[in-house]
Amino acid sequence: MSIEDRLSELGWKLPPAAGPLGAYVPVVRTGNLLFVSGQLPLRDGKLRITGHVGGPVSEAQAQEEMRQAAFNALAIVRAELGSLDQVRRVVRLVGHVASAPDFTEQAAVTNAASEVFLKLFGPERGSHARLALGAAALPKGSPVELELIIEAEE
Repeated sequence: MSIEDRLSELGWKLPPAAGPLGAYVPVVRTGNLLFVSGQLPLRDGKLRITGHVGGPVSEAQAQEEMRQAAFNALAIVRAELGSLDQVRRVVRLVGHVASAPDFTEQAAVTNAASEVFLKLFGPERGSHARLALGAAALPKGSPVELELIIEAEE
């Protein structure tokens, strides 16, 4: 089954690929590696929630927002490659979580994005190295941000 078919089977619809919010590009390709710029959980260009996780934003809400950031990253990858079938491997994922001072479950929030890639690409192509970080603040007050490195077919 193709990755594009798997996306449909899971009932997931990717948003249009978003443009940059500043003086950068959404993705840089060098050789067969794609470096996807940090993705916020924007929906129609807006954040649904803002704030720190472990404060006004619950862990469950942050996980949902991290899933959206993953879908936004996938939309950029698809726009760059023409099809998600061109993804050879998810190499590295970095999850940034705007955290209240005593919140320590950044890994649990980032798992939501990891699970998207594992479900979509399977363990051989979707398993990845990862970093889950707490942050004092993220752009526009977002509770999460996601970075991604993808290996593409040559």
